[in-house]
Amino acid sequence: MIFYQTGLGVLAYVLTLALSGWVVKRVLNMISHRDVVAQVSAAERDAGFIIGKCENILTLTFVLSGELTAVSLFFAAKGLIRKEDIRQNSLYFLAGTLVNITFSTLMGLLFRLLIAHPPGWAG
Repeated sequence: MIFYQTGLGVLAYVLTLALSGWVVKRVLNMISHRDVVAQVSAAERDAGFIIGKCENILTLTFVLSGELTAVSLFFAAKGLIRKEDIRQNSLYFLAGTLVNITFSTLMGLLFRLLIAHPPGWAG
């Protein structure tokens, strides 16, 4: 059973980190009907990538550990810290953060459900 739970936990992080950038980019492009990532500088894009992956790890960790309140506190803190960036390009920074945190939260909830209800062969 522990191998099943650990394996699912690792898979949750791998899939979330691997797919989140693609999901965020597709949703932002769909909302704006243009390539949003092309509208920001390389430095902003690179910083956004690193910050986004940190968001994924923190959000997924909070959700898997059942600390959903921490996700909202994390989101609020990020809004305060990046207030100026959000004013300059709200679609990229605010919508990107919302999509990224939503995706990570959904992945966390899905994997919590899978961990809590293992198939018969797993335990």
